[in-house]
Amino acid sequence: MTRGIRYPHAQPPEEGEAIEVAEGVLWMRLPLPMALDHVNVYALDDGEGWTIVDTGFSSRRTRAIWERLLAGPLGGKPVHRVLLTHHHPDHVGLAGWFQERGAELVTTRTAWLFARMLLLDAQEHPTEAQLTYWRRCGMAPDILEKRANERPFNFADCVWPMPLGFTRIRQGVRIRAGGREWDVHIGNGHAPEHATLWSRDDDLVISGDQILSTISSNIGVYATEPEADPVGDWLEACERLSELARPEHLVLGGHKLPFTGLPFRMAQLIDNHHSALDRLHGFLGEPKAAGDCFPVLFKRSIGGGEYGLALVEAMAHCLHLWHEGRATRSLRDDGAWLWQAA
Repeated sequence: MTRGIRYPHAQPPEEGEAIEVAEGVLWMRLPLPMALDHVNVYALDDGEGWTIVDTGFSSRRTRAIWERLLAGPLGGKPVHRVLLTHHHPDHVGLAGWFQERGAELVTTRTAWLFARMLLLDAQEHPTEAQLTYWRRCGMAPDILEKRANERPFNFADCVWPMPLGFTRIRQGVRIRAGGREWDVHIGNGHAPEHATLWSRDDDLVISGDQILSTISSNIGVYATEPEADPVGDWLEACERLSELARPEHLVLGGHKLPFTGLPFRMAQLIDNHHSALDRLHGFLGEPKAAGDCFPVLFKRSIGGGEYGLALVEAMAHCLHLWHEGRATRSLRDDGAWLWQAA
């Protein structure tokens, strides 16, 4: 922990290009149409073909970039395996596209089930369960009214249809890719059963969104499991994975830059969330809805594009205090949970 975070590569690869971060391991970057405007993907050289880790959104632009990557940095060799770290659309978006071209899909069971479920659950209008959940969060009335009358985001809007079938990985499994043996260690909190890969042959860690260099992954509670405790899951996973961390590990995350100094970063992630929970506990001396808790949880103003993620993260932290017995809750007349420090 005496060594801080360092970035071996000061700049990311240009669109359609790749940087070799280790022998047989290519780092590529794909665009996203949101505030976090990119996702990192990786290609592991298996000799006759490639294993790619995560895929980006499904869009014409992203598919065109992949065609350039396949013909250029990937040398025309086929992608024979897609390994997904987790089910979020910026990671799973083109998995089915590669499957249709003959690639094997490798991921955790939960990631595959969530992705398939969400693909099949397209809605033209928010369901009553979704509206109720937003009310429970204390969503601002003007935003709630707007969202109630517009088409919600659907997973299928940016994820290619996924054929039936996948190969499961789980905690403790070892896989070979890119000329290396990798141990699979499972994270949680940001996404359930999130896979991370730890090389046995050198200092590489492929962390997906479980470990990022300069931002903390969003930890939210959703209508799919409205009383979940992802903050508790996140802290457990961070404590467990921190036992594996070495300063020399080169961490290849799903966003931002690859970095070293992993023990320091794991301590930061753990401490930051404990500090946020303590601040929130102090803030709840008077009853408040999750939507009222942004000022104490976030160090910046929350705009419209970030509001939804901020709301589910605030709800997650309130729920964690409740699960831990540090807060109570009661229903307000408008259907919002009011949280108060115990």
